[in-house]
Amino acid sequence: MLADPWSAARQYGLVLVVWVHGCIGLHFLFRLKAWYRALVPWVYAVALLLPALAIAGVSVVLREMAAYIADPDRRAEVIGGFNVSAAADVAFLYDLADVAKMAMLGLLVAVLLARPLRDLWNRWAGTVRLHYAGDKSVTAPVGLTTLEISRVNGVPHASVCGGRGRCSTCRVRIVGPDSHRLPAASVEEARVLARFGAPDNVRLACQLRPPSGEYRVTPLMPASAQPADAYRNQSVAMGGERMIAILFADLRGYTAFSEKRLPYDVVFILNRYFRAVGEAIEGAGGHVDKFIGDGVMAIFGARGDGPTAARQALDAARRIAHALDAFNAALGDELAEPLRIGIGLHCGASIVGEMGYGRATSLTAIGDAVNTASRLESMTKEHGAQLIVSQDLVDLAGVRGDIGEPAEVAVRGREDL
Repeated sequence: MLADPWSAARQYGLVLVVWVHGCIGLHFLFRLKAWYRALVPWVYAVALLLPALAIAGVSVVLREMAAYIADPDRRAEVIGGFNVSAAADVAFLYDLADVAKMAMLGLLVAVLLARPLRDLWNRWAGTVRLHYAGDKSVTAPVGLTTLEISRVNGVPHASVCGGRGRCSTCRVRIVGPDSHRLPAASVEEARVLARFGAPDNVRLACQLRPPSGEYRVTPLMPASAQPADAYRNQSVAMGGERMIAILFADLRGYTAFSEKRLPYDVVFILNRYFRAVGEAIEGAGGHVDKFIGDGVMAIFGARGDGPTAARQALDAARRIAHALDAFNAALGDELAEPLRIGIGLHCGASIVGEMGYGRATSLTAIGDAVNTASRLESMTKEHGAQLIVSQDLVDLAGVRGDIGEPAEVAVRGREDL
């Protein structure tokens, strides 16, 4: 090694290759563990420092040995202390090294021949054609998984666990004229699919090897999905009809207020308002769907029952009213008059699921009940009320007694309210 720098470089390189390969394997093995994510900075530091310190230590020892052997007398003493093998044994080792090199050359030739052999196999076995959203279509040989087909053809596809069928982030909805030919899910795949109540046309892309035919594939998670997404409850994300309660809230007089403020002040105050309202909604057990200007939409019951959702919505309206009082008190003399709010509450069967594109995907609801709740919120302006609640929600919540002033109102676009 001392006389051949290239030999030393190869041995150092071998150590680094093996170490990096091992670190990658351990990373994918523990990637989904909560304790591992907390220790990543420390593990990363060890992964960098340990091989660096080891190589530095070996280099120091080799340098000292080189200085020691540079002395002819000491070199003779060191060499004389070794038990040198017989010439035949040394020749055998060199012959063994030559055989290993020839074997590696043979493997390289086999790899080069494998491609034309694979092409022959593909012509005999057929091909798979996958159609993605946006009219993107790709063709691949039979035998690859759906995830492999996506990656080979440059289609972004999430797979937190690296395609080992553990995280479910690669799941896809697959339909098409040949979908009836898809093989049944294995026991392991079926166990993961059952974890979030997947329908029959949803499969794990890393486990599904579609036979020859045409299929339409829709990834159900953004390509940027993170390890934490693998732990989310996905029973709602797949989409379905549920009895939910919907809340719409909108500030009154905020436009006039914002016109007299600097943009920085407007953003600062609006963020404080959003935080207060968001905490009130989440404290009542709801989910903030979206902020729209100075308004907010929230849904209740995405993972529960209707009566509970209705009671949570009423509780959220109460909490928002208290939060707005505290908000006005905190602003003090900055407001010419206290800010007011209009809230509309309604309930009904709606389609709930994760909708959107990429990072803009979120849990939301659509349906007639959502539109009605929005119109009830708009009607608070006409009636000078802070809260308008539909009778449907009051009945579903099981509220008894007088909770406010009853009135019959005509909701635009609705004949039965």
